[in-house]
Amino acid sequence: MVLTFTAILIGLLALVRPLQKNNFYILHSAIVILTAYYVQTHYFTVTPFAPKTFMLFLVFHLVSINITTMVAYYVDKRAAIRHAWRVPENTLHTLEFLGGWLGALMAQKLFRHKTVKKSFRAIFWLMIVMEFVAVWIILKYLKLL
Repeated sequence: MVLTFTAILIGLLALVRPLQKNNFYILHSAIVILTAYYVQTHYFTVTPFAPKTFMLFLVFHLVSINITTMVAYYVDKRAAIRHAWRVPENTLHTLEFLGGWLGALMAQKLFRHKTVKKSFRAIFWLMIVMEFVAVWIILKYLKLL
């Protein structure tokens, strides 16, 4: 399980250049890999690259990316209050596209952050639509739809 998760996350990091500069993606990857290691050593082992392993990866990924996105919004909100260096908007949008849109939506409501700027909101909703389209294309390609 750890081998599979590491291969997927590090592979994405190597292939997608903007992720290499995204510290929150690194945090997300570390959370997923460490959680997988803990589950594998304490509860059960899974065959690498098996369908069950990919399903577990999706669950771990979605939980972790949403938590990481909420942390990113919190860090950005605190920086905005202190007039410090902010989290770039493309970093937030990348996290949203990777599945953290629910965490972003919750963080926007909870922290009252990034709710007024129309250009950010438009790209936020575009990221959600693009993610759903990407998932639909993947499911069609895998003949699951």
